[in-house]
Order: sequence, then structure tokens, then C-alpha cells
Amino acid sequence: MEIFGLGIVGICMIVGIFIGRLLGLVLGVNGDVGGVGFAMLLMILITQYLESKGKPISKKTGDGIRLLSSLYIPIVVAMSSIQNVTSALNGGVVALLAGVLGSIGGLLLVPVISKLGKKSTTAG
Repeated sequence: MEIFGLGIVGICMIVGIFIGRLLGLVLGVNGDVGGVGFAMLLMILITQYLESKGKPISKKTGDGIRLLSSLYIPIVVAMSSIQNVTSALNGGVVALLAGVLGSIGGLLLVPVISKLGKKSTTAG
């Protein structure tokens, strides 16, 4: 059932955020350090473990996992982008300049990467 997939993702998120906050405390950072990353790794480890024991995740459970991940990832990206902009504005001119130059550089690389992708698909 889809609800099992949502439950697995929810448990992984709780454990991942706990580990991220614990790591933040150890490092002296006031916040979560990599909680979402730990949750994703935990999710991968759980699915690999179940498959190695001959109990693969059913299609409906996988649908529940995909549903929540398709909703969750854009929200996390939006939240982190807001935090980065706020930090850059509070950090001064150098932080703001680094963010602006990095964004412009990324935008300028889009056509280059697009051309590289077209060459590899037409060559094969």
C-alpha cells in the first residue's frame, strides 16, 4: 500500500533530521547539518537491505515513496534557497557577490551542457 511507502519515508526523515541535528551540535552549528542527506542514505540502505533479503518493496509502496519524494524535494530546495539568500544578504558584499557570480556562471553553462548532451545522444 502507498501508506507504507509514506511511512518509510517519514521514519527515514525523522531519523535523518535527528542525526543532522546531532551532528550540528557536535560541530557547534546551530541547526541541521545534512539531515535530508542522511534520510536519503537511510532510505537507500533500507531498500537495498530488503532487496538483498528477498523482500523487495512492492509497486504500491514504491508509488508512495515516489509521491512523497516528488513533493518533498522541491520544498527542501525552495527552503534552502531562501536561507542562502538571507545568509548572503547578512554576510556582506563578498557573500552576495559570490552568490551572484555563481548563479550567472551556472546560467551561462546551460547552453554548453545542452550541446554536450546533444552530441552524446546523436553519436550513439
